[in-house]
Amino acid sequence: MVQAEATSKYIRTSAQKAGLVLDLIRGKDVGSALATLQFTRKMIAKDIEKVLRSAIANAQQKNGDVDRLFVSAAYAGQGPSMKRIRPAPMGRAFRVVKRTAHLTVAVAERPAKAVRASQPTSGKASGKTKKAEQK
Repeated sequence: MVQAEATSKYIRTSAQKAGLVLDLIRGKDVGSALATLQFTRKMIAKDIEKVLRSAIANAQQKNGDVDRLFVSAAYAGQGPSMKRIRPAPMGRAFRVVKRTAHLTVAVAERPAKAVRASQPTSGKASGKTKKAEQK
């Protein structure tokens, strides 16, 4: 089972805003996730798409089957914040915090579906009661 991840650091957005878009693609197949990001009306979607494409390329390097890949994890961690000062009335100053985020997207291969062998059922295993059998 192939697993790969990609990280992009110091992206100029808050982790909360990036998390909203990452929630949309978590658990989806990579094709569906790319389509979702392409039509999402958030600016951060372009950066997340780059990270997702990088994770797919990393999985291909490990000889992964791209058709079976899905987004196994997608999260945004808070990066360092830039502190700036905005002038305020009467000689005061207000602090402006410009946040950054670290984006991480992990992809993995879905396991192949196993064929279950049919098991013989007896009267007790099927859940039938004696009264139901008599009727």
